[in-house]
Amino acid sequence: MQNWIETFLEAMYAEHDASENTLKAYAADLREFSAFLASANTDFARTTRDDVEGYLISLDQRGMAQATRARRLSSLRQLFRFSFEEGWREDDPATQIRGPRKKRHLPKTLSEVEVDSLLEAAQTTGRSETDRLRNSCLIQLLYATGMRVSELVSLPVAAVRGNPEMLLVRGKGDKERLVPLSPPAKMAVAAWLKRRDADEETARLKGKQPSRFLFPSNGKLGHLTRIRFYTLVKEFAVNGGVSPDAVTPHTLRHAFATHLLAGGADLRVIQMLLGHADVATTEIYTHVLDENLKKLVMDHHPLADE
Repeated sequence: MQNWIETFLEAMYAEHDASENTLKAYAADLREFSAFLASANTDFARTTRDDVEGYLISLDQRGMAQATRARRLSSLRQLFRFSFEEGWREDDPATQIRGPRKKRHLPKTLSEVEVDSLLEAAQTTGRSETDRLRNSCLIQLLYATGMRVSELVSLPVAAVRGNPEMLLVRGKGDKERLVPLSPPAKMAVAAWLKRRDADEETARLKGKQPSRFLFPSNGKLGHLTRIRFYTLVKEFAVNGGVSPDAVTPHTLRHAFATHLLAGGADLRVIQMLLGHADVATTEIYTHVLDENLKKLVMDHHPLADE
C-alpha cells in the first residue's frame, strides 16, 4: 500500500503541480486508511465499497468533524480513481459513495478599526528596532495585498527591489499574479528593506551567505515560518486591544477582501487579487457583507426591538 501512496503522490505533484501541504494532507489521509485496511487484513487492491463506508462510519464514531470526513473521502476518491486509470484495479470502490456535505461557514473578518489597531500595534511590538520594522512590514503587506501567509513569509527580496507599484506573487499551483502595493505598505517595505540590507551586509562580512528572502530566518526554511508569524499576529492583537481569538493571518486576508468589496471593488478583481481559481470561492465575501448589513439594521433600527 505504501508503494501505491508514493506513486499516487508523485503523480499528483508531476501532473497537477500539487503543493507540499496538499501532498502531506493526501499522505496522512491515505496512510491512516491503509492502517484501517491492514487491521481488517485487506489492502487497496482488495478494498470494497463496504470497506470505504465502514471507514467513514468509524470516523464518525470517533467524533471527526464533517469537513474532516469529507476531506478523507476526497483523498480516497482521488487514489482509487488514479488506481483505476492506471489499471491497478478494474473498479473504483469509492466513486458511488456520497460523503457528508460540508457546512459552509462565513469567513471571520475584522473591522477597519480593528485592522488599524493591529497595524499600529505592529509598529511597537518587538524587542528591537529591527523586529519592529519587520513586524510593521509584515502586517502592512498582508493587509495591503491579501496574500496567503505562506506566500508572504516566503516572498523573495527581489520582488520588492526598485520600489515597485505591484508585487509579483507566486501562489497555489505555482501560479503567478500581480497585486498592487498601498502607499503605507510601500513605506513599510522601504524602511524594512533598508534595515534588512544593512543587517545582511554585516552578516556577509562575517562570512554568512546572503538570504534570498524578504523575511530571512536562521531556520531550516531560510525564512520566517508560518507558525512564528501566527504567534506574532496574536501578539499584535493583544498589544492593539483586539481579541486574539478573532485574529489570525487568514482573518486579515478575509478583511482585505471584505473591505475591498464594501468599498465597491468588482468581485472579479478581488478574485484575481486573492488568486482564487473560481469566482464562486470569492462570492462568499458577499454573504459576509449581507450578514454585516443585517446586524447593522438589527442593532440600530428603531423597530429592531419589536
